[in-house]
Amino acid sequence: MRIQDAFDMRGQAAIVTGGGTHLGRAMAASLAELGASVVIASRREDLCAQVASEMRRDGLDVTGRGCNVTVEEQVDDLVSSVADAHGKLDVMVCNAGGGAAPPTHVPDGSVDEFIATLELNVKGTYLCAQAAARVMTAQRSGSIITIGSIHGSLTTDKRFYEGLGFNRGGPAYQASKGAVINFTRNLAGELGEYGVRANCISPGQIPRPNASPEFARRCADNIPLDRGGEADDLKGAVALLASQAGAWITGQNLIVDGGWTIW
Repeated sequence: MRIQDAFDMRGQAAIVTGGGTHLGRAMAASLAELGASVVIASRREDLCAQVASEMRRDGLDVTGRGCNVTVEEQVDDLVSSVADAHGKLDVMVCNAGGGAAPPTHVPDGSVDEFIATLELNVKGTYLCAQAAARVMTAQRSGSIITIGSIHGSLTTDKRFYEGLGFNRGGPAYQASKGAVINFTRNLAGELGEYGVRANCISPGQIPRPNASPEFARRCADNIPLDRGGEADDLKGAVALLASQAGAWITGQNLIVDGGWTIW
């Protein structure tokens, strides 16, 4: 098999949750640029429709949908609608997530805030993977990609965030992303016999476009490749794990962090 053919995703159907912004948008574009028909979905249906329209103007096959990934009925409807329209579902990228509340220290944290983050990141990932797995095991093929974080494998260095006004980590976020990483390993073990692969991508420090110059400077000072990441830095990772180029890769946590975790 020629490597160009291995990355060719023409005729394939994919879903990217949280696909309207930042990392999700870049990963959706990657799959669409390889030829896949992509549905981007999030709670902000208007934003997904707008982004999909912009991508279609670039010649990409992208559709926007509304979906709250913590609501089982909405997730099931999203997956079944794509499977019915295309006769299959080849790729599910479980990207929707984040921090449901500002992170707090354990001694003074709120249990409700902790549970809210688990609800979004763990339950949301579980429901999307579950719905996709039902389709993919029946068709005996497919790729499920979850999104972890370097904070799912490491604790947060508080010194990095001092004076920035935010903290990308926090106990709830770290616990949830650690759960996603290990859930993905379990998923790979369960689904392998059906020809379905499951892998996790754990991004490092990828500043949003409105990030402060100080945040970008600290990234450069702390990352071996001398810069913070960009959303497009995930395009190759998702392309590998979604396509036949990664046909013998499953159960892995692919860290994309510019080398942050080597020291």
